[in-house]
Amino acid sequence: MLFVVIGVVLIVLNLAQIGVVGTWNWNLTGDLWKFFFPFLLASIWWIWSDKSGLNKRREMDRMEKKKEDRRKENLAALGMDTRARRSKAHKGPR
Repeated sequence: MLFVVIGVVLIVLNLAQIGVVGTWNWNLTGDLWKFFFPFLLASIWWIWSDKSGLNKRREMDRMEKKKEDRRKENLAALGMDTRARRSKAHKGPR
């Protein structure tokens, strides 16, 4: 996401004619690569994060956290202890 933001900022600076970026041209053989490069890096990052499983791991971590939070809320609503399901003194039927 950072690379996309950088690319958009470069384009806005050029269109507003601000600073050195404002002097860059849009010719294919000129400075066009400078505008294209951040978007290329963003694409490479997204492809790598999908292939490596980084996005899936983050999604799974978020789902586990939501599940644990839901469990704690439900136990608190029932008036039960959120740390353990059974007390240590009760070990089940004998």
